Amino acid sequence: MAINSVTGGTATNQANPVTGATREPNNDLGKDAFLKILITQLSNQDPLDPLQDKDFIAQMAQFSTLEQMTNMNKSIEQMAALNKASAVSYIGRVIEYTDDDGLPAYSQVGFVRFEDGKVILNTADGDVPLEKVISVA
Repeated sequence: MAINSVTGGTATNQANPVTGATREPNNDLGKDAFLKILITQLSNQDPLDPLQDKDFIAQMAQFSTLEQMTNMNKSIEQMAALNKASAVSYIGRVIEYTDDDGLPAYSQVGFVRFEDGKVILNTADGDVPLEKVISVA
């Protein structure tokens, strides 16, 4: 049984005696957790050896990088959703695509499916990845 070093309790889920709900531990460290750690560090620092300017700047740069990565992740998720929405509009339309031999081919899209983050157009001639589509009529 693992012991939590901060509280001295066990690391298992604990039930709230009032509501009876169990508390699940949150393993995600986001910008809120980073700010709490930074504020705690600043408020509990040694007055004889305060946080150096370069350390503070490095931590702020890390926070800025974390926030930019979070924003980029949201943008990528939105682009993926937009990609799926636009792929549905291919149903019933004739596409020109590059076949396995590298030659142009034409076929009508019957339906669209999504596998492992990729868009696959199903045609009478077989499956065509969206990346191989040249034009849509």
